[in-house]
Amino acid sequence: MRFITFEKKESRLCAGWLLDKDHVIDMFEVSEGKLPNNLLIFLKSCDEYMEQVRRYSLKPGQKGVYPISEIHLKAPLPNPRSFRDFYAFEQHVRAAREKRGLDIIPEWYKMPVFYFSNHLAISGPGDQIQRPKNCDWLDYELEIACIIGKEGRDIPVEEADNYIFGYCILNDWSARDLQREEMKIGLGPAKGKDFSTTIGPWIVTKDELSPFKQDKGFNLSMRARVNGILLSEGNMKDIYYSFGEMIARASQGVTLYPGEILGSGTVGSGCILEHGPEVHRWLEPGDMIELEIEKLGILRNTVID
Repeated sequence: MRFITFEKKESRLCAGWLLDKDHVIDMFEVSEGKLPNNLLIFLKSCDEYMEQVRRYSLKPGQKGVYPISEIHLKAPLPNPRSFRDFYAFEQHVRAAREKRGLDIIPEWYKMPVFYFSNHLAISGPGDQIQRPKNCDWLDYELEIACIIGKEGRDIPVEEADNYIFGYCILNDWSARDLQREEMKIGLGPAKGKDFSTTIGPWIVTKDELSPFKQDKGFNLSMRARVNGILLSEGNMKDIYYSFGEMIARASQGVTLYPGEILGSGTVGSGCILEHGPEVHRWLEPGDMIELEIEKLGILRNTVID
């Protein structure tokens, strides 16, 4: 299933799922209030609510079913409880460090590492992304994210899949010039990252991806286009650390809660930084960026000044 948050013409935020490619379901309306009107509340009791969702057999024209042309998709989880972004694709780590004249440090192979980003700056499909002031090196990052759907602490790797609700595309926008300066201090990215993170266009439940499981990831092609030009192409199966390993690391001595987001980090070749501005310039106002992951959809955004 594909869960969404959307806005109706009267500018009211609703939550639900896709009935088909042309119709969406307002789960609060079809359930007459038995299902919540936002996904964060839904995730807190998602096992119970999913039992109710599966009972519905709906068709276009019924109450609570809307043509997708009449709604505006928003970030599927516009108010996540937190956002941790990992660094899990070896090819990206190697290429990004080579740009700075550095090798991968041995510690990277010992554990999956992450940083916290701004969970209050979440954007969604179709949103305009404002280039930060004093930024001339704006970049996209092609990632996949998992959404936590169950509370847990000190979660073993082999049990971690039980704590995942679903997956979506993630764009970790990066102001590379701001990031370069602040990371010289050794504390990690901050202003280079916290202005916007885009997720969407929907959350695909984990059962839909299970047939594509391969190695530590999924056999899903990943692509990024700028103004229709293909710049990035990779596959999620090439990930070095599984989401199970990321969840185990994130939950060490800490409780994870439903509605938290974990990002994979950038797939190999999944940003302009890896290619270098000599291959493609940094992003500018007016550019349209499309991130596509097989089975997860296409996430489109336009940059503005």
